[in-house]
Amino acid sequence: QVQLVESGGGLVQAGGSLRLSCAASGSIYAINAMDWYRQAPGKQRELVAMIRGGDSVAYADSVKGRFTISRDNANNMSYLQMNSLKPEDTAVYYCYVAITAWNAGDLHEFEYWGRGTQVTVSS
Repeated sequence: QVQLVESGGGLVQAGGSLRLSCAASGSIYAINAMDWYRQAPGKQRELVAMIRGGDSVAYADSVKGRFTISRDNANNMSYLQMNSLKPEDTAVYYCYVAITAWNAGDLHEFEYWGRGTQVTVSS
């Protein structure tokens, strides 16, 4: 079982910054993905940023140039630095992880979602 703990959300004025953190703990053999999604009221959950292999990243067009994703592989942590925030960035932000773990004597892949952290940007 894997636990995900997100932190760093809050209320900020437009143009401000926030840094989200996601900590994964538990029985983990390897982390294959540690991404960030968000879901605004009345909208579908969308991918915000993804990171693979520690340095291959991709972003939603709406956040390019403003958000930066990073990972601390040694500590199973992921970060999302959000700068120049806009009211349309208001959403619940979720950490997503895809891991490989031992189960019943063999390696299997599992996916987990965090509970989400609220980010509210006021105009």
